[in-house]
Amino acid sequence: MDKDRRFAVLIDADNVSAKYIRLILDELSNDGIITYKRIYGDWTSPTLVSWKNVLLDCSITPIQQYGYTTGKNATDSAMIIDAMDILYTGNVEGFCIVSSDSDFTRLASRLREAGKFVIGMGEKKTPAPFVAACNRFTYLEVLAQQPAAEVVPAAPLDPVAGEDRMALPAIKAAIQAIADETSDDEGWASVSDIGNILIKRFPDFDVRNYGFKKLTRFVDSLGLFEMRTVAGRDGSAKAVLVQALPPVVEPAPAPRKAGRRKTR
Repeated sequence: MDKDRRFAVLIDADNVSAKYIRLILDELSNDGIITYKRIYGDWTSPTLVSWKNVLLDCSITPIQQYGYTTGKNATDSAMIIDAMDILYTGNVEGFCIVSSDSDFTRLASRLREAGKFVIGMGEKKTPAPFVAACNRFTYLEVLAQQPAAEVVPAAPLDPVAGEDRMALPAIKAAIQAIADETSDDEGWASVSDIGNILIKRFPDFDVRNYGFKKLTRFVDSLGLFEMRTVAGRDGSAKAVLVQALPPVVEPAPAPRKAGRRKTR
């Protein structure tokens, strides 16, 4: 089962703030069991001192990596080597790579080629190639800002500055297309199926980017579908289905009456 999927969490301390660590671990616990928790950096550097108490509280293993030359990041190489070592042990089904560095793009691709589920986590500055190389990507700012209660924002948030692929119109169009592709003979499609395919097309898609906690409520807010809940195959689980609403036909404007011309 997916909930029993074992994960290795590898964190690039040079590119991630300590304030995110509890959010990262809580988020990943929704996907499976964390078996490896490692963080990489030069722990003799004063810039990483804020991590000390966090590592103890969260039982994360720090991996020391000195910088061999100025301007070169040896931490990346250490993470990549460890990831491949863990891959060959066969002890995990997934990896979570926490960094905003594009140097991990090839690593994510290689892990996916080996059949592993790869989750990326980083800040919104993360380059698009690394985001696309992951099965799913979560922005750390979104984790830090998620509301305690579900709130519909006054204006949709575009989490990737300068890119249109995560803008609300693009997501709406994708959901419409997926619903049409996966619908049955009566036009009903599963919200769960839509969500799974949406994540594959947009690894950084997250309903919390738009102020929601659940996909069903986000889809309902779009005003594109009629929704209904039905019993699952086992008779106990419930599935939410959507069907496209009929297009609204605007009434034709009434013909204008010809007025009388004034005569002098």
